[in-house]
Amino acid sequence: MQKRSFCHLLFQITLIFVFLSNNRLVDLGYAAEGGGTNTTILITGKVYDAETNAPLAGANVFVPNTTLGTTSNSEGEFVMEASLEVASVVFSYIGYHVQAVEFTANSEPLEVKLKPSSVDLQPVVISAGRMIQPRTEAPIAIATVTEAMMSELKATRLYEAVNKVAGVYMVDIGNEQNTVAVRQPITYKAFFLYLEDGIPIRPTGVFNHNALYELNMSGINRFEVIKGPSSSIYGSNAIGGAMNFFTPDPTQRKTGKISVRGNDNGYRRSDFTGSTTVGNLGLYVGGYVARQRDGWRQHSDFDKVSITARADYAINSRTKLISTLSTNHLDTDMTGSLDSTAFFGQDYSSQQTFTYRKVHATRVRTTLSQIWSDRQQTDFTLFFRDNTTLQNPSYRVKRNFSNPTEATGEENDNSFQSYGVNLQHRQHFSLKSASLLSGVTVDYTPATYVANFISIDRDPTSGTYTGFASHDSVLTRYDVDLFNVAAYSQFEIKPSERLKLVAGLRFDHIGYDYDNHLPLEAFSGAPDEKTSFDRVSPKIGITYDLKVGKGLYANFSQGFQPPEVGELYRGVKVPTLKPAHFNNIEAGAWFALLQGKLYLEASVYQMDGIDEIIGVRLDDGSSANANAGETRHRGIEYAITYSPVKSIEFSFNGTNAKHEFRDYIESGADYSGNEMNGAPSWIANADITFRPPFLRGARINFEWQHVDSFFLDPTNTQTYSGYDIFNIRLGYRFGAVELWTNMLNTTDELFATTASKSRWGKSYTPGDPRNVSVGISLSR
Repeated sequence: MQKRSFCHLLFQITLIFVFLSNNRLVDLGYAAEGGGTNTTILITGKVYDAETNAPLAGANVFVPNTTLGTTSNSEGEFVMEASLEVASVVFSYIGYHVQAVEFTANSEPLEVKLKPSSVDLQPVVISAGRMIQPRTEAPIAIATVTEAMMSELKATRLYEAVNKVAGVYMVDIGNEQNTVAVRQPITYKAFFLYLEDGIPIRPTGVFNHNALYELNMSGINRFEVIKGPSSSIYGSNAIGGAMNFFTPDPTQRKTGKISVRGNDNGYRRSDFTGSTTVGNLGLYVGGYVARQRDGWRQHSDFDKVSITARADYAINSRTKLISTLSTNHLDTDMTGSLDSTAFFGQDYSSQQTFTYRKVHATRVRTTLSQIWSDRQQTDFTLFFRDNTTLQNPSYRVKRNFSNPTEATGEENDNSFQSYGVNLQHRQHFSLKSASLLSGVTVDYTPATYVANFISIDRDPTSGTYTGFASHDSVLTRYDVDLFNVAAYSQFEIKPSERLKLVAGLRFDHIGYDYDNHLPLEAFSGAPDEKTSFDRVSPKIGITYDLKVGKGLYANFSQGFQPPEVGELYRGVKVPTLKPAHFNNIEAGAWFALLQGKLYLEASVYQMDGIDEIIGVRLDDGSSANANAGETRHRGIEYAITYSPVKSIEFSFNGTNAKHEFRDYIESGADYSGNEMNGAPSWIANADITFRPPFLRGARINFEWQHVDSFFLDPTNTQTYSGYDIFNIRLGYRFGAVELWTNMLNTTDELFATTASKSRWGKSYTPGDPRNVSVGISLSR
């Protein structure tokens, strides 16, 4: 009933805004311009490929320092309404140089010819300031994985694309489950914020690290990664970084694509997309169905179905309604990790025989975007999340070391629904190209968590957990209302043509209304309470444009993270965790050299954490949470792209970093000065792509992934040696058909994506052995 009421309210509010936009708001905007001082004009034209003269569909067309922007249609044509004050129009397209064209009221329709470039000298980004802008005006470390890159990768899992970003390392822990390291060790903590079209995939306070298995890989066409704290604009969890995934815009003409793929490890998948525009209505749908059976590890079967739908309705030239629906369903076994003997003996039989995870996640977003004038735009967004996760998790299995035939675990149900709104306004000013972005977010999430005790039978000879029995014993049962209210603002100004200053500030109020249904002596026995966390997060940055594709930037930013509900109350009688916050300073530069054939980008950073929340490995194999006192993360991130000729492109990116405890005492042991566990000092990715000029449509790609050694525990006495992985990708496109094959881990390297140590031994999560996938797609 609650869900139905909210949907009805959303529908009513949408109708009201559509009515106002059609009958009053737009009229007021035009009346302001119709007073004779700001007459509107039409900017029209066509965008071509400079070498082939072919029209470019979907090219970005926007006016700097205004709210105005559009894209070219299937014939490369565009129409955009603007005021007489417009002096230039900027054109960008993936794989082409960005070009600015001067414009006057008497100009003829523009004919813009973009020059192809395999090296993107000035990529366009959105996430840095919640609006489209050149990367050179963003004083942060940000990178884009483009639609073209994703199309060529043909990634079976998301980490294959994410690891192309300098300073970012995503590890696969099986069946689309993963964890990430960005300016952090490999961690399961909520130091990374995952967004879909600018809206967090999960709300603050709900276990966040594995939210990406609720993403539709076939329903995104690009994503951006902000490295370092961005809490000033996105709030909690945006500490190590934020990843923003974008659903595709509807196409101007009818398009469609289907593909099938599979590998020799039992993985099968089918993808589909379709899009068109009819009148003022643009439609898009995309998704995939995947499954795995009889994989290289026992107990590793899974099924996933994901679908994303989007509808864009242009109410008029300045008012647009955008709605998206994403639904994702995952049913997977949970294999767990291996001990040293099994891992190095390449014994991939599983100790688990019944552990599982079942996820049902649906998200709805509706945005009404109103352009009042060239310099004013308001976006009003309503969003809804419905999420249920059922588990018998392998990571909750605890051995009974006094009786090797017994173990314990739990079955749990974590469910929530979210109701939220984001109201955002951007105002541009004539003076010094200044702009002000301001917004308010309200996110209300009622959630429930229930965990029941199970006793487990264990075969002491093989170590296999053979079965379990449920009991009446309830470990955890609570309801909690999570309430996040935030206000944010970001001001940008250019004191000179080359210098730009950015200052941001955000206030977050995060409240937990916790209602425990168990007695105080229970496993989760914390009493009912209302608690809240308030935080102001500032940022200040500067960019300096050296021109000809060269620039510098620096910034200071803060990030924060309150304890998640599960960290604060599960298995706890007296909550003790404190919120964590981080101070980050960084500087960077980018350079285009050799007439655009070589592009370099680098950043250095130091991030100090106070009360950082870490996972502590317990003797029984489980983990607990603790505040780590003070930590320090410092390093350098770098990316190089070089294309000596049109048919060859080389890229190399990496990070060298050190993550250490500055003040941390655990169970009487002082680890101050030690390196944090799970923190490789060097991570690198390099590849070379060859597109034979004698075989148009073909490509050959060789990739190397390196992960350095790292400590297994905070004592710094045991290490994992790291690894080197080599991949080969081949593809050939002819007409509407594309064929491809990927051979991952070509040398069949034995490696672990995560590794740790407890009193009773070491634990490893093995990576995939050599596997070969093949696929075919048909598009129109």
